[in-house]
Amino acid sequence: MKAKTAKRSAGTVGVVGLGIMGGAFAKHLSAAGFEVAGFDIAPAAIKALKKLGGVAAASAAEVAASQKIIITSLPSYAAFEAALFGKDGIAAGAKRDTIVVEVSTLPLKLKEDARKRFAKIGVIMLDCPISGTGAQAAAKDAIVYASGDAAAYKKCKAVFAGMARNTYYCGKFGIGSKLKFIANHLVTIHNLSTAEAFVMAEEAGVDATLMYNVIKDGAGTSRMFEVRGPMMIKRNYLPATMKVDVYQKDIAIIGAFAKAIKTPTPLFTLSKKYYDMAMKAGFDKQDTAAVHEVLRRVARKRRI
Repeated sequence: MKAKTAKRSAGTVGVVGLGIMGGAFAKHLSAAGFEVAGFDIAPAAIKALKKLGGVAAASAAEVAASQKIIITSLPSYAAFEAALFGKDGIAAGAKRDTIVVEVSTLPLKLKEDARKRFAKIGVIMLDCPISGTGAQAAAKDAIVYASGDAAAYKKCKAVFAGMARNTYYCGKFGIGSKLKFIANHLVTIHNLSTAEAFVMAEEAGVDATLMYNVIKDGAGTSRMFEVRGPMMIKRNYLPATMKVDVYQKDIAIIGAFAKAIKTPTPLFTLSKKYYDMAMKAGFDKQDTAAVHEVLRRVARKRRI
């Protein structure tokens, strides 16, 4: 009988922010053989990390004290500031040449300011936003748009391979975020156009599942049609892979970005109205696929 061999470690990595996205990355990295140390303010997220065999830290500073590469996935400006530069933040525990892989969707100026603050203490920050919904991240179907120091990026390639389907090195710091804003601009439109298609099918008396299967195989498909279509068929927008209230932040960032570079966004601007309606209708904690229900209600009112 052959003796069991210990699982070979692919290395160690830290994750600060173990929500929908960060939790998915921790899971994939653990499965890829990485020893994962993580922190989150939510007890349930810490419990999930321990279940994976990860090491739960008492703070972001504690994660930084033991890790050379740290992924940060944070939901808001306040969480970003606290996790990176708060009393028990990464800056309080990080050693020189630590690499912070920042994957959140946040204004570029905020990330650029953080990069400069980290540089003063010898910490390197990469701008690496993620293309993909929470469901895609869970299925390891997300893409990393990496930008920043090229040498630091190379040191993180194995980590990126462990957490995502593909990674693109996009050049200087900030290009990753700019590409993310463009991608989310399209996601905003495609998600709403998918909802339009399902309401159109319903009003025309076409079975939703039939429509989904046929359109998915033709020229009219999109990744949002494929990912969010099943939720619209069921008219069940839970569990959320991107909550309507959280996405309001992303919409605001895209709008500000487009305004700053003076580019027209007629479809995006029109789309925003329906996400706002979803918020007001009480779908704030549900998936953005809930714009489908908003359009269904508009259609019903027009029939009366």
